[in-house]
Amino acid sequence: MNIDIHKINQLNWTKTNGLIPAIIQHKISGQILMHGFFNKESLKKTLKLKKVTFFSRTKNSLWTKGETTGNFLNVKNIISDCDKDSLLILVKPIGKTCHLNTNSCFKNTKIPRFTFLYFLENLLEKHKKKDFNNSYTYNLYKKGTKRISQKVGEEAIETILAANYDNSQEIINETSDLIYHLLVLLRNKNINFSDILKNLQNRNKNK
Repeated sequence: MNIDIHKINQLNWTKTNGLIPAIIQHKISGQILMHGFFNKESLKKTLKLKKVTFFSRTKNSLWTKGETTGNFLNVKNIISDCDKDSLLILVKPIGKTCHLNTNSCFKNTKIPRFTFLYFLENLLEKHKKKDFNNSYTYNLYKKGTKRISQKVGEEAIETILAANYDNSQEIINETSDLIYHLLVLLRNKNINFSDILKNLQNRNKNK
């Protein structure tokens, strides 16, 4: 169930003694960022501000994540489970989520491969704006769309050749180069890879 201000009372607050646990998940990458608790007041404030606002059990008060650091968790969607006694909150974070300066409070968990793709895209965006030790990526951006497109074409041909020679490791290497340059091209045009995934999902729905 998608939660809005009118559905707060439909949650099972009695079963959870007035506090409902919530998992905070990155809307795009899917990475689990943190866990916290809500009472009715903190959930109402979260919906009003569109920023995650927990109930602190130690301080017995509300606290909006990022109110002191600026690292807010901007809410995109709030969903309850089937029993209506826990929440999944999809967010777009600003900065690092954990107070230990990591993206996730679950820092020792293995990052899913598709989550890494999101991080790689963000890294390419940074290299677009700033040169890091004579960065290949930065210099590629400077050469413009024509050169980037040429590199995508070159890597695509090399991927095809690797496939025709039936060399698995070469296919992996050349495909990696192809995807990297394709991501650079997309960022150069201010297109997110999530836009591509969304388009593919929409195409699949239409079949």
